[in-house]
Amino acid sequence: MAGHVLPKRTYLVIFAALLVLTATTVWAARLPLGDWHLPVALAIASAKGLLVLLFFMHVYYSSRLTWLVALSGLLWLVILIGLTMSDYLTREALGIPGH
Repeated sequence: MAGHVLPKRTYLVIFAALLVLTATTVWAARLPLGDWHLPVALAIASAKGLLVLLFFMHVYYSSRLTWLVALSGLLWLVILIGLTMSDYLTREALGIPGH
């Protein structure tokens, strides 16, 4: 079974975009963004992860089953982060030490 073959130019464009996003991460880390550092860093990291997932892992050209598996992984990540944050954010209200 042969996979979808992309031209080298596409890989080079995606690689250049990843380099630009990495430089943007470094640049944004030096800016006085206050509370916006985390959201900006996560947005840039998400864009880089999406590019890697779609093009280097060939999910963009894959079957619906592959898309379902990739989205299921994302759903589990959201669930795990949500449960972790609900625990962390309610520790003070419940009087649990360590917060």
